[in-house]
Amino acid sequence: MDVTELLESASLLVPEEVAAENDISVRDIWDYLAHDEWEIALSLLEELGDAQPLPLTFWEQLAEAAERLGLERSAAWCHWRSSEIRNGMIRADLTLRPAAEARRETPISGHGVLRPMWDIGNLSPTGDVSVSIAGLWVEDLPVLEPGGRATVRLIPLTPAHWAHVQTGQQINMHEDRTVAGTAVVLEVHLPTPALPTK
Repeated sequence: MDVTELLESASLLVPEEVAAENDISVRDIWDYLAHDEWEIALSLLEELGDAQPLPLTFWEQLAEAAERLGLERSAAWCHWRSSEIRNGMIRADLTLRPAAEARRETPISGHGVLRPMWDIGNLSPTGDVSVSIAGLWVEDLPVLEPGGRATVRLIPLTPAHWAHVQTGQQINMHEDRTVAGTAVVLEVHLPTPALPTK
């Protein structure tokens, strides 16, 4: 499929009644596609995808279209959203420790590059803290400075480890043995385990 076909196909997966915050709907997308305004159509489809949960195929098609258009940030976001559907997503309010109090002295990339360890209350067989890994995406910021605070999205590497995590729970981020930041869980959306087939 070419870019137009990918965007058209993705737009067909959006219910007609869905509108973004600025009242953009699927009909508006088709107008942009008719005039070969692919980047605008892609951006608006991303907004519609944020307004309502849409299927994995929607995000995969947007990711492929973004890659073909050379839009790295959009491609990364669409791949991220695909991973959220597969592995689940935890939103949290994260505060990093200041550079003077922590090992990290440089900003964290906001676009899903870092995969830190998290103390989410799991214990090892010997009773020690057992950390779990999750990718980190900073909402609305390109980077998060040491000492900074932002809403983040986490994708668990092993969703089953996160099954007990609840809204309001405090979790700690680690890049080594020391606490690099503290987060309060705002939302938990984990994938539903597949039922065994008979």
